[in-house]
Amino acid sequence: MGKYKDILKETHSGTSGVRSQIPAVYEGFGDLYRAVYADGELPAKIKELIAVGIAIHDGCDGCIASHVRSAVRKGATAQEMAEAIGVAIQMGGGPASIYAAHAWDAFQEFAEGLAPQVIE
Repeated sequence: MGKYKDILKETHSGTSGVRSQIPAVYEGFGDLYRAVYADGELPAKIKELIAVGIAIHDGCDGCIASHVRSAVRKGATAQEMAEAIGVAIQMGGGPASIYAAHAWDAFQEFAEGLAPQVIE
């Protein structure tokens, strides 16, 4: 398994204890997630790319892994990912440039095995 796939697995297993104690909170969060990332005036893929930028800015590897994976699943291309990463760098400066590399690594990991036009 790759680094970012491992991060997702660890994040999920790490939250299972608290999730069992406050299931309504996590169900509500899941409902919010589904509502926010549904296609609307902004396609879900664009919303995920926005989330990648925020995750980079906040320096959250679990968030990077989750939203990069979702963006890839929703058809984000390498160029779209790179441009979203560029916006995050501009908005977040030096610290964002470090987590930008994390997001790019996650994109490469989750896009592995997909059609070449998606990962070029």
